[in-house]
Amino acid sequence: MRIRTAALAVTALLALAPAATAVADGHPDPGHSLLLTVSGAEHTWIRGVNLNCSPEAGGGHPEALAACNDLTWARGDFDALRSEPRTCTKQYDPVTATADGTWHGRTVHWKKTFGNACMLDAATGDVFRF
Repeated sequence: MRIRTAALAVTALLALAPAATAVADGHPDPGHSLLLTVSGAEHTWIRGVNLNCSPEAGGGHPEALAACNDLTWARGDFDALRSEPRTCTKQYDPVTATADGTWHGRTVHWKKTFGNACMLDAATGDVFRF
């Protein structure tokens, strides 16, 4: 079962690769292009989106402008994103968020697991709301 789950996760990421390559090939400024993903426990599901912040916010992220503003405020440091206080249940249903790409020409490889989706949303704001 784990092999099948891993295969599904790899397939999902490979499906996103052409979009990431198109961004890197010079469409929006590659200095501000990120591939963001969120996956469930043991990669039982995965979703992802490109976020471009230069020359303008876009890339398929539904809240691109707000996400870019949050990242600008945090100077591209995902661990420094403004949290939004809220009450989340303590139910353990882990989700893992990743960010790969470039921010102001600096390579970004970030990954963090949260206890559940509410905790992810509270900690990262608009960045992973897709």
